[in-house]
Amino acid sequence: MSPSAIDTTENVIEIVGLQKAFGDLEILRDINLDLMRGENLVVLGRSGQGKSVLIKCIVGLLIADAGSINVLGNEVTKLNTRELDKLRLKMGFNFQNSALYDSMTVRENLEFPLIRNHMRKTRKDLNIMVEKSLEDVGMLHAIDQMPSELSGGMRKRVGVARTLILQPEIMLYDEPTAGLDPITAQEINELILEVQERFQTSSIIITHDITCAKVTGNRIKILIDGLFQEEGSFEHVSKSTDPRIKPFFDYNVL
Repeated sequence: MSPSAIDTTENVIEIVGLQKAFGDLEILRDINLDLMRGENLVVLGRSGQGKSVLIKCIVGLLIADAGSINVLGNEVTKLNTRELDKLRLKMGFNFQNSALYDSMTVRENLEFPLIRNHMRKTRKDLNIMVEKSLEDVGMLHAIDQMPSELSGGMRKRVGVARTLILQPEIMLYDEPTAGLDPITAQEINELILEVQERFQTSSIIITHDITCAKVTGNRIKILIDGLFQEEGSFEHVSKSTDPRIKPFFDYNVL
């Protein structure tokens, strides 16, 4: 989606002063972040910098130690379990390993979130919704296969399809290209752009992959030592002279 199509007047996520530690280990020290309607925001950083912790706080899988997390007008830190479950229906969380159930077929994996969230659907409706979601990501042919029969890239696509079946407003991608060969990684990058364009989603993309950041991100925020150290377009952040940031880009370019 072009920057002109992003609604810069509306935040769908706004985080102020977020802190998270595990014992004496500070992971997120003072995180401030806003995600605009229709935007793809990339959080870029090396492994172990707290990127995944950040999105787990956003969806309430981890409880923040301090700060506020406002998602679609809801203060996540103040929601009870029922309210949080309702909000999560509007957020699609794509785990790094796709988190498919190995004992279920692809079809059953996509039906599961509908059944779990007590969406009363006829068998015909379930079939239509599952087939459409798989068709949207180019995986309809795998509908009756088991996850173990799929390649890494195919599993990623099915994971996206399972998320899209609930028609979320926000997509959260955790290392979407991790473990993929360059060609398959590029296909996933293109899928992320296609989802943004077709479904008008707002997304946070967690990655340490420079190519993923460059291709998918309308805006980049670089996370180092629990703080955002740089922000802007890919062109802007890639020209940083900060000695903590510059080697990261030099290495990836090589």
